[in-house]
Amino acid sequence: MNWYLGNNWYLLLLLVLPLLAWVIVKYLGWKKNKRKLFAESKFHQNLFEKNTSFSKFFPVLYILAVFFLVLSIIDILSGFEKIKSVQKMNNVMFVMDVSNSMNAEDIDPDRLTQAKNIIINTIKELKNDKIGIVIFAGEAVSVMPLTTDYNSVETYISDLQTDNITIQGTDFLKAMEVTVSKFKNISKGSRKVVLISDGEDNEGNDNAAIRLANSEGISITSVGIGTDEGAPVPVYEFGQLEGYKLDANGETVISKRQTDALKKMAASTGGNYIDGNNMKDAPKRIAEELSKKMSSTDTEVNSRNANHYYQYSLAVSILIFMIIFIFNPKRDFNI
Repeated sequence: MNWYLGNNWYLLLLLVLPLLAWVIVKYLGWKKNKRKLFAESKFHQNLFEKNTSFSKFFPVLYILAVFFLVLSIIDILSGFEKIKSVQKMNNVMFVMDVSNSMNAEDIDPDRLTQAKNIIINTIKELKNDKIGIVIFAGEAVSVMPLTTDYNSVETYISDLQTDNITIQGTDFLKAMEVTVSKFKNISKGSRKVVLISDGEDNEGNDNAAIRLANSEGISITSVGIGTDEGAPVPVYEFGQLEGYKLDANGETVISKRQTDALKKMAASTGGNYIDGNNMKDAPKRIAEELSKKMSSTDTEVNSRNANHYYQYSLAVSILIFMIIFIFNPKRDFNI
């Protein structure tokens, strides 16, 4: 059994004991001297009330009573109590597309900035959910693990750019594989993904990503960024616009949102598709989707205030004070 103190700072009260002992000793010495001044010791037996053998222990009893009183204040504890609480919460991974097509400016100021703002504004609508961030293009990387520290989200995503991942493309399977690894210790009923992408330049791994999501109990809410008409894809070099992406024939590539691919990802995993172009509406709709199938999560914690023993020390202290009260009606420190 593990024993420990509940209120460590109250150990300082034990310093009262030597002070009390010193007061008692001084008092008894003063009392004895007063008797000597009043009469010689041979007359004491006739002049003063004779103390019983038991009364000689009163000074010790006073000290013991105070000791156990201080011990009750300190509160000795033992053991750990496992408390299981049930919370309604989700574990939400925001999976954001950072492929070059997200630089397209058919959404003001561009698709990538819109995606970042959607994440920030959606989190403001959430409450107790754990959130994390995965970015992907032709590869995928986790940039923020599941956490309830919502304040850190803006810091994590503010510097994200399309050049954070060198292998380009839009590989949903790679994104899902990294996401699954971050859900390793999360029950399948509470795994949610918010997939934010334009769906452009798809690698053709939609079905494999869907199968993986379903096998892992992941529900996908897909959010489409960009317009169906599309826009050219800017090419940046060291932050400077160098031109626009060209195809093999030297023609300017027009990147269009692939809405059907995104709708398929959502519908096949029990989620819904949301148009991410409307900043006023999208974050609230995403939060509503996440709350529809919120699961119960059992959380088990160790409580260090499991077994309290202060009441025993307090009972001993009270008992000693009662003995002193009953057998020492004069309330002095008899010798």
